[in-house]
Amino acid sequence: MGLLTSLLRAETRATIEGPLPLTATRIIEWLTGEPTQSGVSLSTSGSLKLAAVWACVRVISEDIASLPLITYRRLDRGKERATSHRLYRLLHDEPNPFMTAMQLRETLQGHVLLWGNGYANIERDDDGNPVALWPLRPDRMEQPIISEAGTLLYSYFTPDNQRRPLTQSEVFHLRGLSPDGIVGYSPIALHRNALALSLATMEFGNRFFSNDSRPGGLLQAKTKLSTDAADRMRRSWEAAHQGLTKAHRVAVLEEGVEWKQVGIPPEDAQFLETRLFQVQETARIFRMAPHKIQELSRATYSNIEEQAIEHVSDCLRPWLVRWEQQINKDLLMPRDRGRIFVEHLMDALLRGKTLERFQSYQLGLQNGVYSPNEVRDFENLNPFKGGDVHLSMANMVPYGTKPEPKANEPKTNEPAA
Repeated sequence: MGLLTSLLRAETRATIEGPLPLTATRIIEWLTGEPTQSGVSLSTSGSLKLAAVWACVRVISEDIASLPLITYRRLDRGKERATSHRLYRLLHDEPNPFMTAMQLRETLQGHVLLWGNGYANIERDDDGNPVALWPLRPDRMEQPIISEAGTLLYSYFTPDNQRRPLTQSEVFHLRGLSPDGIVGYSPIALHRNALALSLATMEFGNRFFSNDSRPGGLLQAKTKLSTDAADRMRRSWEAAHQGLTKAHRVAVLEEGVEWKQVGIPPEDAQFLETRLFQVQETARIFRMAPHKIQELSRATYSNIEEQAIEHVSDCLRPWLVRWEQQINKDLLMPRDRGRIFVEHLMDALLRGKTLERFQSYQLGLQNGVYSPNEVRDFENLNPFKGGDVHLSMANMVPYGTKPEPKANEPKTNEPAA
């Protein structure tokens, strides 16, 4: 069967996703879905069957989507929340009538972690203002091309397999690491062999336990058996003893037949160590701190907090910057650029222990960095009257200034009476 025939036949298969378009991404998916060096086929969607991949994608997507994404107005000094701006509700609450802001961002982040690209259709009003964001499947999007005008042109296949052209102003495009800044690399496609080894190890474990947790073996007869007799003996043995539900049955062997166990037991082949290494390898692909996916072999009570902060600064922060810059580029109108911007609130993820946190507040209050109400805002507490005053220590004065004498005290340059 030829390649095109295989692709066209795959097009007609009934799946829960509906008809599958013959896009460039689909063709690459089919081609790279061939057996890997380990002999196991692995697709982008199929990689989610690996617990470590699922955990990495879920943790990063949920952590990013759960962070408040705030639209700000820039002031002469500082900033304020632009709650009246139409982008505020779109990003913070409801991007479209069917999804919450977290659901949309979680979906797009999951797409970019798997396919390297996350797309959303930007619905605009007559004045060009964004009014809704609709997620698009990366495997239904053709690779964009650069038009003569210097803008990107997209082609998307709808669920009824109709090609729909989209302009750059109609697409919010979040990219991961990219060779050209136009399309991101798919981590799954790049590391397919490493992930397929994890899948092969999992399949080996499943087959091992389905065989009563015993390696393979042979039935050895003292006399020569015909081919039919040998096949009947093998089928009879497997039917009676293979599988967990038939484990530990008493075997009755005919005269002259012996059971010989062959193969390497999994503990001798370091089966569990291999499984653990594959979890660490997957975490390495996604730049994930292993303890965030419950791999705690190197985590201790003394360093777990530092590892949690490293997860925010090393794993999440690059993605947050990508989100903020892409939103400012794709969703802000030209008149708002430089005046309106979006930013994530990361304070909650970077908080330390209670004692360390309040010691930090104390230093900020004493040096006039924070007002009492600002500290209460950090702790999600209501402000109190008079709490907006910035305080300073009474004995702190500019360097080189002589302190004023207290009442009823002689000045330093006059002798005491």
